[in-house]
Amino acid sequence: MKKNFFLRFALSVILLMHSFISIFSGDVNNFGIKYLNTIGFAPIGLYLAWAVKLTHLISVPLLWIDQYIKPVAVCNIIIFILGIYFVHLQNGWFVVGGGSNGIEFNFLLIFCFLNLMFPEMSLKRNRHL
Repeated sequence: MKKNFFLRFALSVILLMHSFISIFSGDVNNFGIKYLNTIGFAPIGLYLAWAVKLTHLISVPLLWIDQYIKPVAVCNIIIFILGIYFVHLQNGWFVVGGGSNGIEFNFLLIFCFLNLMFPEMSLKRNRHL
């Protein structure tokens, strides 16, 4: 039986929509050229943007079939941490409500992927009597 089906499914839908829409709308190119290149990643901003989107896209079927979960999680966590630092941090915590484009969504995604990597992690201390 596959573990964490609902979490893997939700993450795959988020990654699929985020990558698919961005690729087919051309936003991935704008993000690479008009944003990443201007904050110091020129001339590789476009390639980095595509690497992020393709990583998300490749992650989707791997999440569906419950394979290579740790490498998928590590790659996406790195992307989300870098996204917090380079894109979202200056906007504060909130994505909507108390602000916009903040870090809270990336924070949640990081911990969802950590849960996939370490599903048995607990804050309870094991006491052997």
